[in-house]
Amino acid sequence: TDYVAPFIYEQMQGLKQLGCDFRICFVKGGGLKSYVQAWRNMMTDIAEYQPDIIHAHYGLCCMIANLQRKIPVVSTFHGSDINEPKIRWISKIAIRLSQINIFVSEKLRSIAGNPQRSIVIPCGVDVKEFYPMDKELCRTKLGMDLHKTYILFSKEFADRVKNYPLAKATVEGLNCEAELLEFYGYSREQVPLLYNAVDCALMTSFTEGSPQFVKEAVACGCPVVSTDVGDVAEVIDGVENAFVSTYEVDDVLAKLQQAVQIGHLSKTTLDSRYIDNNIVKSIHNIYTD
Repeated sequence: TDYVAPFIYEQMQGLKQLGCDFRICFVKGGGLKSYVQAWRNMMTDIAEYQPDIIHAHYGLCCMIANLQRKIPVVSTFHGSDINEPKIRWISKIAIRLSQINIFVSEKLRSIAGNPQRSIVIPCGVDVKEFYPMDKELCRTKLGMDLHKTYILFSKEFADRVKNYPLAKATVEGLNCEAELLEFYGYSREQVPLLYNAVDCALMTSFTEGSPQFVKEAVACGCPVVSTDVGDVAEVIDGVENAFVSTYEVDDVLAKLQQAVQIGHLSKTTLDSRYIDNNIVKSIHNIYTD
């Protein structure tokens, strides 16, 4: 099935309200054949749709978009396409070919070599969807125990980059009946409820770009503990119930206990730089300049 990451879809919806129109070209499946077919589909779409701009997301797609030289390309790099050396060299070629390069964090742009024609624009959060709600009500809606301590892991346990073993070891050290939840299998409508229902959002990743997981949790007033990846330190700067940790179990555990003790905040403390409407305006300015 065709899939657009929620943060990209929401970005597109905001841009539509500012007068932009889109046709989406998907990469279906993996492997070389999928990208060759995506290039063919893109060339057909260009002939039929005659776009003014191509906006590609993630390094391999940015490379495919730049294999034509008639339509200017705006490329957005999200994390793995720069953090992983096996993909980075392809992304660097795409960077040279793109009209404008968007990096979702300053750290990513730095790893890419601070290229010319680049700008830092993180993906935003829709604060009309992600905001503080009543914890017990959210647990009831999700069928969760009202008395258990729930810690939300940032993705599937099987994702090696997310460093599940550290999260598991940390939660096992809590002196309470605690459960580590896998962030998988929830509908988009359930996700804001989940952030409000759990006791803390825990990210132990080795690398990230500008993780939506942390920004969405902060928008919901949910306590956060995260390793120092991507732009996390900037996102949670000054947030009372959010902490940056090392990769040592004792340090993560101490921060997790502190975050859980403080609990949820009744008002969002997400900086305006990460709110969807402001992000959309920045991207629209790139399109129209």
